Amino acid sequence: MPSTPTDPGHLAILLRLGDSALPTGAFSHSFGLESYLAAGTVTNEAGVESWLLGYLQTQLCTTDALAMRVAATGELPVGEVDAMLDAAVVPAQIHRASVTMGTQLAKLVPAALPEAGPGPWPRHYCLVFALAATRCGIPLSMVLHAYLAGTVSSLVQNAVRAVPLGQMAGQRILGRLRPIMTVSAERVLRLPLEDFGTTAPGLEVAQMRHEHLRARMFMS
Repeated sequence: MPSTPTDPGHLAILLRLGDSALPTGAFSHSFGLESYLAAGTVTNEAGVESWLLGYLQTQLCTTDALAMRVAATGELPVGEVDAMLDAAVVPAQIHRASVTMGTQLAKLVPAALPEAGPGPWPRHYCLVFALAATRCGIPLSMVLHAYLAGTVSSLVQNAVRAVPLGQMAGQRILGRLRPIMTVSAERVLRLPLEDFGTTAPGLEVAQMRHEHLRARMFMS
């Protein structure tokens, strides 16, 4: 497939939105990974990579990224997609994380990305990310790729702290997952709307169990 020319301005916006230093609170969330660590199911580099691959190819693509596509393309009204996320994101901590991070990003957009224009903004983080970027004219495929890559990168850094893993191990994981993230972003563009909310039951159960852990490093 021929490459799409990249507008340097678009790249700068996506780097800003995906910057781990942007204070959205992403560093406080493991999105269920910590439950696997506590259970001893994930203990090393291979385990983290396997968990990330499952999370990327299910919940991250079929819930977050598919919602982003549907809202950005106007397939459904943004408010309706926001409500669909309310219904689809069942684990309480994950729902709270999505809304809290979305609220924080919406507060940051006017200062960090004035080109995106005024609100109102939706409640969920993935939708604020998608609309802020696409309102700046960035192609949806790039937005989806940046969102997936930023989320996976943030989770790898959290795993480096929590497992713990070495920084080189984290970079190896990201290197192996990079082509899969590209394919996943392209897949989201073709997913039927009926796939919305499809996820792995074990992942949701682990996310629900997190709030009952005796000790926690992360909020989800």
